[in-house]
Amino acid sequence: MGFFDKIKKGLEKTRKSFSESLESILNTGAPADEDFLEELEETLILADLGMDTVMKVMGEIRGSIAKRDMVTTTDVSRGLKKLLKETLNVGSSELNLSTTPSVILVIGVNGVGKTTTIGKIAKQLTSQGKKVTLVAGDTFRAAAADQLEIWAERSGASIVRQTEGADPASVVFDGIQSAKAKGSDVVIIDTAGRLHNKTNLMNELNKISRIVNRELPDAAKEVLLVLDGTTGQNGLIQAKTFKEIAGVTAIAITKLDGTAKGGIVIGVADVLKVPVKFVGVGEQVDDLMPFNANEFVDALIEDKK
Repeated sequence: MGFFDKIKKGLEKTRKSFSESLESILNTGAPADEDFLEELEETLILADLGMDTVMKVMGEIRGSIAKRDMVTTTDVSRGLKKLLKETLNVGSSELNLSTTPSVILVIGVNGVGKTTTIGKIAKQLTSQGKKVTLVAGDTFRAAAADQLEIWAERSGASIVRQTEGADPASVVFDGIQSAKAKGSDVVIIDTAGRLHNKTNLMNELNKISRIVNRELPDAAKEVLLVLDGTTGQNGLIQAKTFKEIAGVTAIAITKLDGTAKGGIVIGVADVLKVPVKFVGVGEQVDDLMPFNANEFVDALIEDKK
């Protein structure tokens, strides 16, 4: 099953609330009047695109209607899809793994599926023949390192971990040395997901980043933020905080199959101007999929036959 079919199935709840609402007003060929525009705006808000993104998109549509570039609801449907694709295309959807080793620093609050996402990415990379080292930098939860160890076994990756409560930067240092010694292609670093104290979190991530930059100064680096798609606008607030703290370069959004608010994918990419690189629509390894913006929008808003 390709990305389009899997994302279409995975977005079923979002499509039910979003696509069915749109279907009743788009592609009818009727004039795009003010009543229609208000209904469209409400539908976009309910899909959790976020107010800033909705206002921007609606401003573009209203401008096109004023210039007579869009006249009917069918025109708006085509224009909306184009706008949403442009909104999502804010950078490459592929991880930058251009050096040996490359580094993926994975961040996010507890409960978003961070460790599972790391495991699934590791499995995908080892399936491509890459040597992967996992670094259990979340030393505040013993279960995090245990869970990562299970994923290391499943994926054929190696793992570096220490005891619970160890200094995360020390674990990262050891992990990098191990990866160098083993000739790993990719180092994936798990980090603690506590957000209750922004200063502590910032200090911890800065320490880890300094270790990475000192030990692997020329390595390609991604800072991958994992968000839970079911949290909607709370996820957007988290994303803004982490971008400010850690310089996020990539986003993975999990649990999209469990929410009617899949529009958050568009809102996050738009507000942060950071590309979504993975979306999760199920429990299986291949249910964490490399992101394709065009197919995502096509699955969300199907053209009427």
